[in-house]
Amino acid sequence: MKTNTYVEELKKASVADLNAQLVEAKKELFNLRFQNATNQLENTARIKEVRRNIARIQTVITEAEKNQ
Repeated sequence: MKTNTYVEELKKASVADLNAQLVEAKKELFNLRFQNATNQLENTARIKEVRRNIARIQTVITEAEKNQ
């Protein structure tokens, strides 16, 4: 249910907000990968979660662009 509410929040946001969230998520993914490479990352499941969130954001952006 947690992901359903997240997706609903994404659908309510504007495309500009979604693009900003996408940039932030990509930065976070970069930092997580860097920490993982240097063995500083404790929660490796966070990488998978961020990757899926990036995909969700991109999907909502694509849907919004098709509906314009």
